[in-house]
Amino acid sequence: MDFNAIKKVYFIGIGGIGMSALARYFCLHGAEVHGYDRTETDLTRALTAEGMHVHYTDDVSIIPEGVDLVVWTPAVPKDLRELNWFQERGYTLMKRAEVLGIISKAKKCVAIAGTHGKTTTSTMTAHLLRACGVDATAFVGGISGNLGSNFVEGKSEWVVVEADEYDRSFLHLHPDVAVLNSLDPDHLDIYGTPEAVVESYKQFIRQIKPGGVLIYKHGLPLDDVAAELEASGRKVFSFGIEEGYYEAVNVHVENGQTVFGLKSTIVDWPALRLNYPGWHNVLNATAAIAATLGAGGFSTDIPKALEAFKGVKRRFETILKSREVVYVDDYAHHPAELEATIQAARSLYPDKKLTGIFQPHLFTRTRDFADAFAAALDKLDVCILLPIYPAREQPIPGITSEMLLEKMTLANKQLIQKNELIDHLKHQKPEFLLTMGAGDIDTLIEPIKQTLLS
Repeated sequence: MDFNAIKKVYFIGIGGIGMSALARYFCLHGAEVHGYDRTETDLTRALTAEGMHVHYTDDVSIIPEGVDLVVWTPAVPKDLRELNWFQERGYTLMKRAEVLGIISKAKKCVAIAGTHGKTTTSTMTAHLLRACGVDATAFVGGISGNLGSNFVEGKSEWVVVEADEYDRSFLHLHPDVAVLNSLDPDHLDIYGTPEAVVESYKQFIRQIKPGGVLIYKHGLPLDDVAAELEASGRKVFSFGIEEGYYEAVNVHVENGQTVFGLKSTIVDWPALRLNYPGWHNVLNATAAIAATLGAGGFSTDIPKALEAFKGVKRRFETILKSREVVYVDDYAHHPAELEATIQAARSLYPDKKLTGIFQPHLFTRTRDFADAFAAALDKLDVCILLPIYPAREQPIPGITSEMLLEKMTLANKQLIQKNELIDHLKHQKPEFLLTMGAGDIDTLIEPIKQTLLS
């Protein structure tokens, strides 16, 4: 399909971070963009301000005539009336991942994959490339502080994309440079077993183009597929902290910045500076640097560009910082991400009492990783749990936030309803507050901030 010939495109789930990036792409290329989402958000309001037509009722009478292409996400319910209306009438429907695959196929592609770190690493890679002589297009899974959006169009032949493993979406991509940050199991409702997750990632890696590059976290179980790539003339580099081809060394916090050295056979920087805490962000930065070099970015510009990285909305985002309280918000929704976020908070403010508010995301994920969630949350000083955010799922008997609470050993823990949280916080005096989750906890950020300021 020639996307340049599309005059009118309709998005089902337009407010999703990946969907909205594609909507912005089509709008920039002159198409009339319409779409449905369940709730109004800052992002959907931004799309409307940019000239797109968004509504919030599953109502087929609102669908405009003459739609050339319907883009949908598997995250929407299968019984959605609008989705079924288009299907029954034979419209051209494509999944978000399929559309992204076609767009990226026409360019040289850097694809960032892994259970965690995709958004930060892809956003950082796009920023580094654009600061280092490669004017890359980028479709990323968060609002970049440097780009000011989740989509930016560049003039070079390179595109940076986030390779999403949900629904095996990333198998639509055939990258020139692929980054693999982590292989922790997730989305077991889709894959069934952790082994199936690993096999799907291996299939993605095998789709790297001839002459392409794989950059992966040292220690991941990829020796077999790495050997295949090298035998076929593709290049393979590992990265890690105190290990790997790209080796981050001497990681420490200095004046609120994370400082680390980076060594390989082609670079040796003794003190790179990053304005974001946590060992996971050192790994993200190392992977982004390796990807930037793999796509031809000027290495001499990297240190300055890295220090200028402004982060991503909802990725260890500092909402409020005063003498009385520090408030940070993070998208963490997997046990390993909670661990990393809590470790980052501890590294930055080791002496502050850490209060965490966590909204579990999906009944299946809560069920599959209940013990790991409990262990991660036990690393807080105070934990406030909200009820599970269901997203696309129906409740599962026995899988609740109460169940998670019972598994935790932390003494200072409680379950609070979402609509009672602000009143509860009015009577607390947290030193360091951390909100975490991928559901609608983001709608509480501003009310929490105002409560802390009062």
